[in-house]
Amino acid sequence: MNSPDQTAAISLWRDRRFRRFWAGQSVSQFGDRITELALPLIAISTLNASANQVAWLTALIWTPNLLAIFLGAWVDHQARKRRLMILADLVRAAVLLSVPAAYLLGVVKLGQLYAVALLMGTAGVLFNTAYPPFFVRLVPCASYVDANSKLSASRSASYVAGPAIGGALVQALTAPVTVVLDALTFLVSAVLVGRVAVDEPPAASGDAAAPSLLQRAREGLSFVVRHPVLRATLSCAATVNFFTFVAGSGLIVLFANRSLGLSAAVIGLAFGIGATGSLLGAVFAPKVSRRFGVGRSIVVGAVLFPAPIAIAAAADGPLWLRAGALAAAEFLSGFGVMLFDVNLNSLQAAVIPDGMRSRVAGAYSTINYGIRPVGAIVGGLLATFIGLRATLLIAAVGGALSLLWLLPSPIPRIRSLAPNSTADTPADADDDNRPVPR
Repeated sequence: MNSPDQTAAISLWRDRRFRRFWAGQSVSQFGDRITELALPLIAISTLNASANQVAWLTALIWTPNLLAIFLGAWVDHQARKRRLMILADLVRAAVLLSVPAAYLLGVVKLGQLYAVALLMGTAGVLFNTAYPPFFVRLVPCASYVDANSKLSASRSASYVAGPAIGGALVQALTAPVTVVLDALTFLVSAVLVGRVAVDEPPAASGDAAAPSLLQRAREGLSFVVRHPVLRATLSCAATVNFFTFVAGSGLIVLFANRSLGLSAAVIGLAFGIGATGSLLGAVFAPKVSRRFGVGRSIVVGAVLFPAPIAIAAAADGPLWLRAGALAAAEFLSGFGVMLFDVNLNSLQAAVIPDGMRSRVAGAYSTINYGIRPVGAIVGGLLATFIGLRATLLIAAVGGALSLLWLLPSPIPRIRSLAPNSTADTPADADDDNRPVPR
């Protein structure tokens, strides 16, 4: 098997291992888009669930991220991260299959759907915390941006076509049968990940002197706080997430309908155009990174992601102009979030040492995803007291100001991801894949 450095110049499309992993993740992403539509429809059509009850399905999927810091600390001491990813896929497939089974038996309950959401979220956290060590064993450092671009492109494509495919399948097969298809996508992912051979280091020592789970979790968070790059990126990402969830897709839809007077069809078209922006952003992120540098691309993405919300908030005039403003805002925001994510994920992969990857991912998830429901609650309160337009403007300005976390950090000076450098990293960060500003 070739080492990462030996394969650095080889196109990822010629790497059979990466192609298998990319295919599995692409199929799984399209399956997710189907279930995101089918699961609420089961709750609504079969169980007559209220809007609040449906909202809880989404909330419960995110809830396990609050414990990701501990799960990541546990994963870091497991030798076979790939097996954990396969286990997570198999659990998600089994959990999803319980829904159509209960439906056929006539015993599906809202409590079961809540349990499905919670278990799906937990398995997702397990997969995501095991993923970073797997990723750096699969992809050479020089190809981090390219790999994340390809993975993000397929995810964005799923948002473009997935809802339409899901809607057609639900219409033709019914929602419970459609959920079976998502379960099958997780089985496909498990099989393909199982066929991706990577060299994994041995597990950490399990003797009595080993740090406790709490201590390892604390070490992961402490590493993030002390690391100049990770501290700045987490602060920036959490700020962006807070303010974009202040705006939230729900508030934007409400604003577009009530304040801009747009129909459901026009709003749907605008969101479809936004998904196209995400796809283009994922595809062009490597070119932008090579032209302007990884760090500057992150800075631009941090602004371009939230700032276009102001375009929609300021929209006025004839119908075509209002609709065009919403579409432009969604497109630019979609492009910005991919520019931000692709480069940020690649930079993080380059600066985190192998022994810390899962626990750092857990600490990141706990803060970065834990802030999202807080932002949504604040957004609802602001919209109630100061109005939708003012709330969206606050979200746009507050999100754009997240770049203030990045400017004093080493990030704007990082041109590319080069291995075997210790520039701009703490002296005690034992990592041989660090970026060098150049």
